[in-house]
Parts: sequence; structure tokens; C-alpha cells
Amino acid sequence: MTTLPVCYQKLLKRMREVNLLNTTTSILEWDQDTYMPHAASAYRAEQLAYLGGRAHRLFTAGAVAELLAECEQQGFAPDSAEGANVREWRRHYDRAVRLPASFVVRFGRAKSLSYEAWREARKQSNFKLFKPHFSKIVALVRQKADYLGYEASPYDALLEAYEPGARTEPIAQLFAELRPAIVAILGPALERSASLPKDLLQGTYPVAAQQAFNRRVAEAMGFDFTAGRIDTTTHPFCSTLGVGDCRLTTRYREEDFTDSLYSILHEAGHGLYEQGLPPAHFGMPAGAAVSMGIHESQSRLWENHVGRSLSFWEYWLPIACEYFPNLKQFTAAQVNAAVNRVRLSFIRVDADQVTYDLHIMLRFDIELKLVTGQLGVPDVPAYWNEQFEQMSGLKVTKDSDGCLQDVHWAGGGIGYFPTYTLGNLNAAQLMQKARQENPALEGELKGGHYQTLLAWLRQKIYQEGSRYRPRELMERVTGESTSIRHHLEHLRGKLAEG
Repeated sequence: MTTLPVCYQKLLKRMREVNLLNTTTSILEWDQDTYMPHAASAYRAEQLAYLGGRAHRLFTAGAVAELLAECEQQGFAPDSAEGANVREWRRHYDRAVRLPASFVVRFGRAKSLSYEAWREARKQSNFKLFKPHFSKIVALVRQKADYLGYEASPYDALLEAYEPGARTEPIAQLFAELRPAIVAILGPALERSASLPKDLLQGTYPVAAQQAFNRRVAEAMGFDFTAGRIDTTTHPFCSTLGVGDCRLTTRYREEDFTDSLYSILHEAGHGLYEQGLPPAHFGMPAGAAVSMGIHESQSRLWENHVGRSLSFWEYWLPIACEYFPNLKQFTAAQVNAAVNRVRLSFIRVDADQVTYDLHIMLRFDIELKLVTGQLGVPDVPAYWNEQFEQMSGLKVTKDSDGCLQDVHWAGGGIGYFPTYTLGNLNAAQLMQKARQENPALEGELKGGHYQTLLAWLRQKIYQEGSRYRPRELMERVTGESTSIRHHLEHLRGKLAEG
């Protein structure tokens, strides 16, 4: 057995300590998002700010720079766990060292307070309650981009945190190519869905029954509940808090079971990725997801390519009827048509597969304008409403249906949204390749068997951690870099179903 160099062992020990602080922060953030009483928000902000500052100081200490430089001279194979760790530690270090610790503490505090303000503002549908906090977040995000540095756009510095190697101009070009193709699909899709009642599946679906059914579906997918759980929150998310501790969250509407079901399919897709990462490298780049564009591909793959298919409902409808007797009046084809109904709607997380990326493009446009100073925070609601009406023909009448619907801005996550569309593109590309390499896959999915698909994803994506950059990973797995072609073929195929 080869003994690792002392410099690497020392660096690994330091990074594990940093990870302990970061995962402790994640526990506090999860609690804030789920069960924490509102009166605790001010002190929680101080806790999060302290831990964030402490982790930052440990990570950017001079000793880390010396150890990194020494490790880089060791000649680790680029695609080895050690090589990937050193490469990614260097990338993160070079970014982190540009941020003063005082800024990190200030930003951590602001994000925590902003989240609480957003939650109340969303509840009251009142942007004014969120505006002062959002103004501070945008100012801090601009300052962060300046600290980090960039060549073409300050937005590049923010994108890099979520999608290594991504840049603003190629993303804008991709959206410019994708938009007209989606619009061309949208007309026929709307026409095809026009005869389908929008309230077809509405009924009474007790929360307890939804929870039991959702758990059963997630278990069938392969989510390990001995190492995870599902809780309730304002905005669904997935969070890993430690080894063997992956938390999913969702929200419930008693008149519509599909809201919670599809958010669980989405979040369980994230959870399967997290649970499938190499446990021996937990918290290190070799044991971490490579990017959010790859992470979102997993959630969108399970939610849409598996969960919104006729084969899914041919298997799951009889089981769903055990929990929701109201569904006995429908065929699998009817339920599948209902969950794939294309309609112009206000809420991104409720959007169908055709219109979803239009929501992302709106947010990208607003984020870019905020970061570059072309749009001021006070003008966001009016600009959102105007652009959304132009895009969809729908008039936004309340902030909770508009600029307050997503949590990302409250948490300082500007630069995240484009990864959802990258996730859609990657999901279609990966699913096409999975079917190609596993000819019996469709029959297995029809029988409610997901082991082959999960095993393929574990081998091709999960077990790789961050050994390869996102573009390289997609090329290695599918033979090509991320393309819009497979996603558009998938959407057109939806129109041909039934």
C-alpha cells in the first residue's frame, strides 16, 4: 500500500476540519429552513456568520498555501482521488483567499437574516418587506464578484461557484438558441393540452397519505431512509448534513398530491446523487458533486424522464389508488396526460417541461442586470412582471407569484439559476445514453424496477465525484459536450405520446 506524502496527509486533515464546520453550518441552515422558531433568527444569523468565518479562516490560512504548493509538486495522476482533491482545493483556495474573512462573516449574517425576511415577505406577498435585505444581498454579491475577479462579466465570478468553467456569454448564447426552439414547441403543446381540464386530478389528498406514498416511491427509486429523511418546508430542497445524513424536504397541498410527489421525485434525484458519492472521500472534492448543472440533471432526470412517463403511471397508479381512492376513476394515460399538461403558469417549480426553461431565462436576465447595475433592486418587481407578461401573456398580480417565489436570491445564490437549464439538457442527454447502453431499461422502468438505471448513474456519474470537470464528465459519459438537441427531442417526443 502506497503511503501518501506527508504534505497531502496534513492538507487532508485540515480540509476535514473545514468540512466539519461546513456540515455543522448545514445542520443549522436545515433547521432554519424547517423547524426553527422565527424569534431565533437573529441569533441563528450570528451562529452561521461565526461558523462561516471560522471555516474561511481555516481554509485560507498561510499553511494551506504552502501545503497546496507542495502537494502540486507530487505528481498525482489528474484523475486520481488525490489529483482531483488537490486540483479542486487549489481552485477553491484561489477564490476564497480573495475574500476577506470580515466579508465572509458579513455575507453569512446577511444571508441568514435575508432568508427570514423573504419567508415572511413571501407569506404576505409583499416585496417591500424583503427589499432592504435583498438590496444588501445584491450589494454584497457585486462586491464578492469584484473581490473574486473576472475577465468579461462580474456574473462569471458567480457562475463559477456553481458550474466550474461556465461563463456568461456562452450561457447567453445557449439561451438565445434554446428560446426560439422552445417557443416553436410551445404552440402545438398548448394546443394539444387545451382540451385537458386543468383541475382534472384535483381532489382531497390527506397529507399523511401523501407522505406515505411519496416515501414508497422514493424507496423504490433507491433512496436509503436509514441514511435520510423527508421534512416539510416553504421551498423544497435537498441537503447533506454529514455521512449517512441526507435530508429531503417538500411542501403539501391537500387538493393536489402531484405538487409534493414531483418535488420528492426531484429532491430524491438530488439525494440519490448525494448517497451515491464515494463515502471514503466524503466532504472532499473526490467525494463531492462536480457541479450544480450535473446535480440538477439528476433531479430533472428522475422527476421528468422517469416520473412523467406513461410507464411510471402504468406501474404506480394502482398503488397510488391505495392511498388516494379518488384516482380510481382515471387511467394511467389520463394521469400521465395531466402531469404533462403544458400551460403557461406563474410558478417555476410548478412549470411543465416545455415552459420551464423560459422561467430560468427570465431569472438569468434579471440576475445579470442586477449584477451589472442595469437594474436596481426597487425595480425588480415591475421589471419581472413586465417581462413575464411579455413572455407568457399572464399578468402577475401578487409578488408571491412573481419575484418572491424562489428562495435562491434570499440565500445569496445569484448565479445558480442557469444550472437548472443545464440540468435539463444534461438529463435528456444522459437518459438517452442510459437507454442506448441498457436496451432492456424501458421494460424495467415499466415494471417499477429502477436498479439498472440507478446502477448506471452510480457508475457513470456518482462514483466519479469531482474527478472530472462537468464538460469532460459529459463527454466521457455521452461522447459529446452538453447539447440542446436531446432535450428538444425529448420535448417533441412528449407531444407524440398518447
